[in-house]
Amino acid sequence: MKRISLIVVMLLSATFIFQSCKKTKVAVVKTVDVRGLFSLTGNWSSLGLTSKAALEIAAEDINTYLAGKNQPFKLTVSFTDTKLDAELAKTQFAQAKAAGVHFIVGPQSSAELAALKPLVDASEIILVSQSSTAGSLAIAGDGIFRFCPSDKIEGAASANTIYKQGMRGLVAVSRNDAGNMGLQVSTSNAFVAKGGTASSIVYSTGITDYSLLIANIKSQVATLTATQGAGKVAVYLSSFDEGVQIFKLAAAEPALSGIKWYGGDGIVLSTAVTTDAAAADFAIKTGFFAPSVGLPTAFENQWKPVATRIKAKTGVEPDAFALAAYDALWAIAYTLEATNGDVTNYTKLKTTFVEQANKHQGISGSDALDSAGDRSSGTFDYFGIVKEGTAYVWKLVGKSDD
Repeated sequence: MKRISLIVVMLLSATFIFQSCKKTKVAVVKTVDVRGLFSLTGNWSSLGLTSKAALEIAAEDINTYLAGKNQPFKLTVSFTDTKLDAELAKTQFAQAKAAGVHFIVGPQSSAELAALKPLVDASEIILVSQSSTAGSLAIAGDGIFRFCPSDKIEGAASANTIYKQGMRGLVAVSRNDAGNMGLQVSTSNAFVAKGGTASSIVYSTGITDYSLLIANIKSQVATLTATQGAGKVAVYLSSFDEGVQIFKLAAAEPALSGIKWYGGDGIVLSTAVTTDAAAADFAIKTGFFAPSVGLPTAFENQWKPVATRIKAKTGVEPDAFALAAYDALWAIAYTLEATNGDVTNYTKLKTTFVEQANKHQGISGSDALDSAGDRSSGTFDYFGIVKEGTAYVWKLVGKSDD
């Protein structure tokens, strides 16, 4: 009897130990790293910093969502500072590839993206830019996707607004890079198609003295004014933060400070303008404004809380490009959810990414992509500079569909 009791006790103990082991077993959660390639210092760093914060916030929200659904993976985000330098971006892309990264958000500029395209084509990485607009990069079937409308859409919107404001002559000035020149060409062509006359000036990315550029702009403004009439000629500037230096030199020229100026998306909401009183005063005097992809009023209850969180982290008001970075990470998360976290089949991953982007609505609007993998539609918000007390701030001054 004692022997039987001992056997029973041993069996019960073994069962208890087995059950205990089962209860303490922890499921392995796979980590998928998404790399952000942003300009975090120097030129156009306002967007880089807000995009970085957007990815960090998106990762928090996504991982809460994934944990609630018991998904076998989670996302982490890491970042490198491209400094808006195409060669540096290429090095950082190669590093990401060597580290086994399958998804990249960024880079910001079309010049960087153009430099990366051959590397993307030779890899199995999905790259999503939140702000590259160059039409030359609208290529079907590659691994590059863009969560913003192309320059053709923005250029047509800007040209329409400029023409509606009574301008008939336009001096279109551009930094010599793919994105800014794409905007210059698209805006000029659309302006001419409406009946206006346009002339173009391109300046080197490497110059630091803009005095000859200012003289050239002044000359072309005079030429167009002679044929179109006073008050009918404007300057369109497609630049990054170097636009501040151009503004400050133009301010000393009555022929330039007394006419309308417009801008492209590379300088909109930049703190480089609002922290330089001379440049900000010039922007106010000339009625300067620039477009940012419009944020739909109907979605305000979705994007505004995220925008508030981004500003709390950075001190910078985010634009739609930064919020598109938030949407891009969610599209990646939905793609991984659909593949159960599997990243081994690149062709399937690309197809699934498009399906998920077309299926889900982002906080910044529809994520639906066109045949080239770019955001298929969009309107634009126009922001100008106003002075509040002693501070200069960007304010919404109009919309492209007004």
